[in-house]
Amino acid sequence: MDRSFYLDLARQGLRMPIGTDLLLYESPDPDRIVTDGPALGRVVEAAARRYDTPLAFAHMDLMREKGSLLGLLDIPPDRIPTYHFDGCPGAETVERVRARLDGPLHPILQAHVDSVAYLAQRTDLVPIGMSIGPFSLTTKLLADPITPIYLAGMGATADEETEVQAVETLLDLSLAMVLRTVGAQLAAGAKAVFIAEPAANSVFLSPKQLAAGADIFERYVTAPNRRIAALLAAQGADLIFHCCGELTEEMVAAFGSLDPAILSLGSSRKLWEDARLVSPRTVLYGNLPSKHFYSDEVVSLDDVRRMACDLLTKMRAVGHPFILGSECDILHVPGHAETIQSKVDAFVRCRCE
Repeated sequence: MDRSFYLDLARQGLRMPIGTDLLLYESPDPDRIVTDGPALGRVVEAAARRYDTPLAFAHMDLMREKGSLLGLLDIPPDRIPTYHFDGCPGAETVERVRARLDGPLHPILQAHVDSVAYLAQRTDLVPIGMSIGPFSLTTKLLADPITPIYLAGMGATADEETEVQAVETLLDLSLAMVLRTVGAQLAAGAKAVFIAEPAANSVFLSPKQLAAGADIFERYVTAPNRRIAALLAAQGADLIFHCCGELTEEMVAAFGSLDPAILSLGSSRKLWEDARLVSPRTVLYGNLPSKHFYSDEVVSLDDVRRMACDLLTKMRAVGHPFILGSECDILHVPGHAETIQSKVDAFVRCRCE
């Protein structure tokens, strides 16, 4: 799409939560809906209509690609949430995944893709696909991803350390899975894809190692996501990139180097300061602390209004294109739906003097 589309939304003062999960759990049967593409698409559409945005963000489920990848290895569904590889997958396992990648999609992933198709074919909204990023998917496949990443940051290679070999082999498989996921959503009509890389942060990647010259952020985060950005660009689609983790300025700049149409960051960041790290071609999005909206003790209704107005004021002052929103997708929390929704309504509708 023409990049000016997103810049115009920012200039028009769009305020936009990513609230599909909230609407999904207003249904009495959310577990059934996520297996029914058109039904899920109608939920995504309803969220966009409720919040008066032309951008229809597909439902975020950061376990979907893990389930799809492990399904290729016939791992039982009940084991998938806690399943981790014991070590480096062997050549037979790698070939099995790659041989099956182009086959039928996992049913949950197919329903997700079909929801994007519903948006593209049945609505006037802009269909935005959704996928976990390859690095974050990799971290979900290992019981301890931090140690091998740290070893790699010290200079250890896959030939020297089996743990490094494991993380790099799984990163390759994760990238292949995400490319397959993204490609299917593009074929279904997605005009942009939201890539969520919450693990690409200072917990998993040592800032001290990066400052000393380690190339692990480039190799493990930026380079794989550059592959995704290239696929999107080749199809005339846009990258929307997200990370809600604790970040350094260098990490933010690296995300900006991917040239996303929109860059979504967590509430730990001061967007008005990060604006200098990001091209004016990229809209900054966020970053109200929506993970805490369920608790009035942590974030009150008045806090939300105050933070929203403060963020709007500071972003206007720096002049960087900006859309006010949540720090990530706003998850349903049982027993707190009304509290969360009131705070979403507050930042979408509050008037700032």
